Amino acid sequence: MKKVLFTAVLALVAAGASAQEPNFPAFGGGRPMGGGFGGFGGQQQTNVKFDEYKAAPQGFDQERDGIKKGTVKLIEYESESVGTTRKANVYLPASYDGKKKFGVLYLLHGIGGDEWEWMNDGGVPNIIMDNLYADGKVADMIVVMPNGRAAKNDSRAGGMGSAAAFGEFDKDLLGSLIPYIEKNFSVYTDKDHRAIAGLSMGGGQSLNFGLGNLDKFAYVGGFSSAPNTMRAAQLIPDVEKVKKENKLLWMVCGGADGLIGNSTQLKAFCDENGIPCTLINYPDEGHNFVVWKYGLYNFAQLIFK
Repeated sequence: MKKVLFTAVLALVAAGASAQEPNFPAFGGGRPMGGGFGGFGGQQQTNVKFDEYKAAPQGFDQERDGIKKGTVKLIEYESESVGTTRKANVYLPASYDGKKKFGVLYLLHGIGGDEWEWMNDGGVPNIIMDNLYADGKVADMIVVMPNGRAAKNDSRAGGMGSAAAFGEFDKDLLGSLIPYIEKNFSVYTDKDHRAIAGLSMGGGQSLNFGLGNLDKFAYVGGFSSAPNTMRAAQLIPDVEKVKKENKLLWMVCGGADGLIGNSTQLKAFCDENGIPCTLINYPDEGHNFVVWKYGLYNFAQLIFK
């Protein structure tokens, strides 16, 4: 089922590629994308009641003087499923000393990115997290930013042609990356201290892998989730299990983003079945880091509490 799904995504991307700016990553990659997406706008938007949008405070994503700053460490780990050495970036807050245990947020990128997209393409997760820590708004956590393209050649050059590799990332994530993080960092190892969220293709991965592994993740977030997002009935075959085991299902998408239908179909299913679920419509924004930074800012404040 997974391979069929990601093959379909690849077909959607290929069909709409001519509508893209040359060398323009389709589902994320750091550059703003406006509304439509040409021939592949995702699923048709479902009529739902959105949750209230509250603007983030001015400067939430700007570096501040006079506060403690965390660090970002590039790690390498052996991937059993891919059969190669892979890389990820890890944000460690200033309070991390290797003694106290922290929660872990796995933060995923889009189809045009890699382990550097959040850091280098406009996401500034380290700055957002530093500011949240300084204001006492987040629980203790580290943020792991992996390469979600589970292939031996996992460079950005794979672009749209690497869609299928994103569908295989759960094997690498669950089988190799999480064990590496839990062995080499002072973190909790239970699902109640593990969260997953991402932008665009990474948002779809987060919903698929998070809701598909309720024994591993208690908190799940999707920011402008792409068409790789499974349909709601596939994501949630057991409504009562999700109600019992998921602690947070949180989504945001730009109101001018042609991919908003991928989020509204899940929101509608959850509302119909009494599953707690948040979906925020970011006013007048497209597929870009304005929305994704807002997503991280809000999601980070809700987890591990």
